[in-house]
Amino acid sequence: MVERIRIGMVGGGQGAFIGAIHRFGLRLTGRYELVAGALSSNAQRAAASGAELGLDPARSYTSYEGMARAERLRADGIEAVVIVTPNHLHYPVAKAFLEAGIHVICDKPLTLDLAEALDLEAVVARTGRQLFVTYTYAAYAMVRQARAMVRQGAIGAVRVVQVQYAQGWLALPVEQAGSKQAQWRTDPALAGAGGALGDIGTHAFHLAGFVSGLAVQQVSAELSSFVAGRRLDDNAQVLLRFKGGARGMLWASQVAVGEDNALCLRVYGERGSLSWEQEHPEELRYVSLGEAPRILRRAGPGVAVTGVSHLPAGHPEGCLEGFGQFYDEVADALLALRRGGTAAGLAAGIAEGVEGMRFVAACVQSSAKDAAWVALQQP
Repeated sequence: MVERIRIGMVGGGQGAFIGAIHRFGLRLTGRYELVAGALSSNAQRAAASGAELGLDPARSYTSYEGMARAERLRADGIEAVVIVTPNHLHYPVAKAFLEAGIHVICDKPLTLDLAEALDLEAVVARTGRQLFVTYTYAAYAMVRQARAMVRQGAIGAVRVVQVQYAQGWLALPVEQAGSKQAQWRTDPALAGAGGALGDIGTHAFHLAGFVSGLAVQQVSAELSSFVAGRRLDDNAQVLLRFKGGARGMLWASQVAVGEDNALCLRVYGERGSLSWEQEHPEELRYVSLGEAPRILRRAGPGVAVTGVSHLPAGHPEGCLEGFGQFYDEVADALLALRRGGTAAGLAAGIAEGVEGMRFVAACVQSSAKDAAWVALQQP
């Protein structure tokens, strides 16, 4: 029999986009049972959302605080909670559940600011609970292939890393036209100091480090708000200096007209290069110095990574399968802890979440200083 994990969710009720995506990922694994939720800050919507998902009305809560207290006392209480709220709630919700002895799976970015992230890091250490961050693009099969090839020396020592995440959905002031997704993402009180930088730039930042294996030491950033009246950046251009001497560039934009979800990564080494595009996730372009380019395909010849695909070749995988793989690896970690072992695997944790907030803080500081070089704050 499949050993299932009892899980709850905060946020993600009726009308929410990302909550449904997380639930698809949970279902793909077949290893979780969603048994509780505080799905909306509106009590009526929370109850209706819980009913739609088949939750016991007694475990469809009107507040996350009440949910954490009640689930802590139940013999069959949740073992982990998924947080899919706007950014300003990540910290208080995560802290409440960690202190209730419940593991946390949090959407990115980790918190509203670096101070909150550092405090959560201390709470994780004090409580002994785990916190995972949903940097799900790192779970794509060909991203894992690229990571493995870099570590195997297929392109030699890394020299240059280029990463972009371009969207066009905020090219107009849609937050002024009633778009709820745009309203909170462009409000500093709800999103934090980074707009596009925090929302999608943190994904790009994590992906660059995950594949290259390199740590960013300094950034030179220019953050722009091209739409009149917008209070947060909708375009970020960042130069990167990596530990060891490699250099990089990161571009995150939500005003790139014509782009949908153009997350792209290029890694250039002494003897070769790798490039991957999220909108064509099954292909990885590999060039060895002096040879013709090769296109490696998921489940095809030359691809060595195993255990990160759900379907045979010719059946395309993408975003939902990436979420499924992320949650599969989180399940491995949580079940290991249930049995008295230690959590392991490649799913991003508190360290990666904090590093993302160091990146945002350094970029905001750099941009305020006319793109001066700023070091990522270290503990």
